[in-house]
Amino acid sequence: MDAGNDFHRVGFALNANARDCEAEFAWLAAALQRRLNSYFGTPPGSPLLPDATIPPPALKESDSPFASLLIHHELSPAERLILALALAPHFKSQLLDVLWSRNDATQRGFSEFGGIQGGQSGCFLPTGETACFLLAGENLENRLHAMRLLADTQCLVSNELIAPLSAPAGDTLMAGLLRPSRRILATIIGGEEALPEGGEIFPAQRVTTGLEWRDLVLPESTLKQIEEVHDWLNHSPTLLDSWGLSKRLRPGYVCLFHGPSGTGKTLAACLLGKLCARDVYRIDLSMVVSKYIGETEKNLARVFALAERRGWILFFDEADALFGQRTRIDSSHDRYANQEVSFLLQRIEDFPGVVILSSNLKRNIDEAFVRRFQSVVAFTMPRAEERLRLWQEALPSAARLAPQINLPALAEQHELSGGAIMNIVRYAALQSLARGDRQIGTEDLAHGIRRELVKEGRSL
Repeated sequence: MDAGNDFHRVGFALNANARDCEAEFAWLAAALQRRLNSYFGTPPGSPLLPDATIPPPALKESDSPFASLLIHHELSPAERLILALALAPHFKSQLLDVLWSRNDATQRGFSEFGGIQGGQSGCFLPTGETACFLLAGENLENRLHAMRLLADTQCLVSNELIAPLSAPAGDTLMAGLLRPSRRILATIIGGEEALPEGGEIFPAQRVTTGLEWRDLVLPESTLKQIEEVHDWLNHSPTLLDSWGLSKRLRPGYVCLFHGPSGTGKTLAACLLGKLCARDVYRIDLSMVVSKYIGETEKNLARVFALAERRGWILFFDEADALFGQRTRIDSSHDRYANQEVSFLLQRIEDFPGVVILSSNLKRNIDEAFVRRFQSVVAFTMPRAEERLRLWQEALPSAARLAPQINLPALAEQHELSGGAIMNIVRYAALQSLARGDRQIGTEDLAHGIRRELVKEGRSL
């Protein structure tokens, strides 16, 4: 019964979306024809579009998810026109075929129309230049207003309705492809709202775990410190607002998780998010530091703006890559690197949510940074009793242990992290499955342990 209701609900949403998108595209076609008529008219003109002669479709009475999203963000007619232009190649590509017109004077397309040819489809893909032409024609003042609507800080990009423009190297600012976001496409198609993808433009990726808080094996002192972060997430509004500490405390919480690899830093961050019903996004530091001056700040600004709106926990893995000892300024590159670190630190301190920095060694983090963090949590190598619990919980119940395996002795003898133990169990279980006997033997575990110790530069 529930499945049937869901089928009808989705079907209704799709029909409503199709109706409202069709109206938007008809409006876009009228605006585009108006622009071309004025551009090629005698004398040529450049009216600011859209105007009263082609009003946008009324959406206030609509019940479609697409219309609800546009109404929620209070899009202006010009912003709706840009969004319709971005969506057109995905749902009505023939609408833009008129822009393939050839300029008789140059024997090529009109550069002012912008656009590029789609790879497999061959359809006209609009760029920022196309949007500027549609809204402003050749009027420079109107063009500047149109360009502003495409900026990262403005409604369309900041609310994830279109993707940020990313012009090819060496090309003009407006040469970037005008693309709808995955969020708006998912809304129209009728699926659940899509989350941002990691990459150069959005250097963060959601991290999750199938484990629960009870599965976290850490010393009691470490767990208590992590619970302090949980308490902040639950009670910070009361502390800052009702208790009046907002004038004296920063709105966010920054903590450092430090300790050897495999001791549970990433897992603890994921479980903290799960416990508080917050998404956790790991920052890809390799994508953050761009070779193009200023791109680092732009990429990070997108992450922080979206994280603030959605209440994410931000997790900087291997944070010493950015927060290590500050570079001595011997070149302009060093100066910009230090500026990027200063910018990031300021954004972290101003962020009203939780930021977790992770490092294998605390001493790799500049002390000047550490003093500005709210808490520093040490993740130590597990003790024998903790290693025994890790072994017991890691070994699959579907497999049999060889009778001679003594887990307490194994836990006592080998100092291994939780991550290393999981690698050993994976190896031993695969060996068992390959043999077909469904039994994990002593040699399987011994060889797995030997492999992990060699990786760490140790020996049995």
